[in-house]
Amino acid sequence: MKITFLTIGKTTFPFVKEGCDIFIKRIKHYTPFELVELPELKNVSSLSREQIKEREGELILKNIKESDKVILLDERGKDYTSIEWSKVMEKEMTSGTKSIVFIVGGAYGFSQKIYGRANSLLSLSSMTFSHQIIRLFFVEQLYRAFT
Repeated sequence: MKITFLTIGKTTFPFVKEGCDIFIKRIKHYTPFELVELPELKNVSSLSREQIKEREGELILKNIKESDKVILLDERGKDYTSIEWSKVMEKEMTSGTKSIVFIVGGAYGFSQKIYGRANSLLSLSSMTFSHQIIRLFFVEQLYRAFT
């Protein structure tokens, strides 16, 4: 099973990038893994939040296949303990799922089109974290699920 972690923009925090690199390297020992960082939109000062989400949504849709299982990292998603999460990932691995794409949206979240395409929503906490910091939390928890 291939896992793709799709994000909007690159992180500007060196410690997040360094931490992600460590866990991504470890994850690759268990399953094919790819980090896809879509470019942030430019010249958005005249756009509303909804317009930004729509444009980011178009970028996201261009980078997922019809056959991909899509899971959005979203505060309204299902939350798991680390043990429960490892069982979810084990089930995905053994069920024949070929490709899962986990997506972190931009600063304003996801468009309705992206919610409509999603197979499920995953919450890593009931607290709110920046769309940059959550990257490190996710890859650490994904690695933990495999170990």
